[in-house]
Order: sequence, then C-alpha cells, then structure tokens
Amino acid sequence: MDHSEVTRVQAYLRQTFGTDRIKLALAGRRGDSVEVSLGDEFIGVIHRDDEDGGVSYCFNMAILEEDLPTVAELT
Repeated sequence: MDHSEVTRVQAYLRQTFGTDRIKLALAGRRGDSVEVSLGDEFIGVIHRDDEDGGVSYCFNMAILEEDLPTVAELT
C-alpha cells in the first residue's frame, strides 16, 4: 500500500468507527501490510488484495481468549 491508500483507508475506518484514535502505519516496504492501532495499542493489520481486477483491503484483528470478559462480567 502506498501513502495515499493508507490515508484513505485510515479516513474510512475513522469515519466508520467514529473515532480519530485509529492510526495506520506502514509496516515496512511498500506492498507490505499496514499496522492498525487504537490510541497506543496495536489491534491488527490490513492487507491489500488486488485479485480479479478489483482492489479490497482485509483487516485482520486477533482477539485473545484471555482478554475476553467472563460471562459473569457481562450480566
């Protein structure tokens, strides 16, 4: 992804989720994944997919079981 794509995807995510705390940063060389943070916390990566003549972006967020609330905390 280039800088323009990162800026556009970041704007989309901020608008969709209603927060300016979402930040995207290139993970390395051009074409690599983009790291997604909420504030100072890393929350996932975005990959660019340009197969079949169209472009899409896949956001992958891992959620650790240990980070989930217990059922008792939800009631």
